[in-house]
Amino acid sequence: MNEIITTIFFFIAVIDPLGSVPVYLEATKNIPEKKRKTVAIRASIIASLILLFFIIVGQLVLDGMDVSLDAFQISGGVILFLFALTMIFGDGKPESEKGLIKDYKHVVIFPVAIPSIASPGAIMAVVLMTDNNLYTIQQQAVTTALVLVVIAITCILLLTANRVKDHVGEYGITVVSKIMGLILAAYATQSILAGLRDFFVVLK
Repeated sequence: MNEIITTIFFFIAVIDPLGSVPVYLEATKNIPEKKRKTVAIRASIIASLILLFFIIVGQLVLDGMDVSLDAFQISGGVILFLFALTMIFGDGKPESEKGLIKDYKHVVIFPVAIPSIASPGAIMAVVLMTDNNLYTIQQQAVTTALVLVVIAITCILLLTANRVKDHVGEYGITVVSKIMGLILAAYATQSILAGLRDFFVVLK
């Protein structure tokens, strides 16, 4: 049970559902109220499919390239750590991703689904957390289900985006995003240290 709770918090940190709210509101500001809900649902479904794709294909790519588990843990941890640093020291998820919006008529895939929900960090995280060398099929199935749960939470927050913003405020959302970045940085560091430890054990 503790492992499930830890995994949920990890995916909440890396996907950052609350941070997607201002991005969604900015992206749909020129869209009629009735169609905004469609955007939220479609973006969530697309993000789910993208992450499921990488859960399945990511392992095949790694096996095909003959990448060792230690190398993947270290490189994946470094990428997640750099991603976390942008969350902590950058403009924050809301501001940085709102700046990506160029076409307000086609926002379902970009930037709402990608990179707001299915971010590069989220893609790397799902590949790390479903590695065949570390986790059983049952554990991977649970992890996949938890990813979908977090995306469902994200979808609910998007559907109630105006209320969320009124209660939390954009400044509060930015603060939460930076806290999520700190949690993600800690996990990334742990992954790097685990990879280095196992690598040096093998050398001995």
